[in-house]
Amino acid sequence: MAKARGAADQRQEKSTLIETRTITLSDGEARTVPLYAKSGALGIGRLADDGSMAFEPLRRVRTHRRADKSGRYRWHNDYQLPSHLGAGTLTVPLHGNAEDTARKLNRTESLRPIPPGDPDFERIFGLRSDAESINCSLEDTLYLRRVHSHGRTRQLVNLLGWALMNNSLTLTQHQARAPDRLAA
Repeated sequence: MAKARGAADQRQEKSTLIETRTITLSDGEARTVPLYAKSGALGIGRLADDGSMAFEPLRRVRTHRRADKSGRYRWHNDYQLPSHLGAGTLTVPLHGNAEDTARKLNRTESLRPIPPGDPDFERIFGLRSDAESINCSLEDTLYLRRVHSHGRTRQLVNLLGWALMNNSLTLTQHQARAPDRLAA
């Protein structure tokens, strides 16, 4: 007999301090704001009257990438600050840095580029299973799950060839079924 799920079995989302930022308000006052991640979303943590932390999620404005000095790209999110903090935007990196390593913080584990609850999450998350299915299908064609060629350009040619073959087979099968549908 299955055990009924009680309150003790409910998932408890952890909250992690990501970083502390100093924000300068329009009147010149500087405020230190602790930024926490909860359920993958970034927000401001404030101590409530009862001693618990009150989490105020920030609205994600956009996700973008920036080139670093080595020419590699790093992903960042811009967040809308609440009106009591000037209603400006705050840019937060989605990758870890040396401070995170020293604190043993895995930023990418705690902070999602597009977390659940974000307006774009449902639209994008629905595409995930299709992308994973296509990736699995491609990997199944590889001998011992290893690439056929070395180098980025050659691998791209292999990938494009696989995609053209896959699309051609799909088109052929679709066209072969079309007369059956018209006859019915």
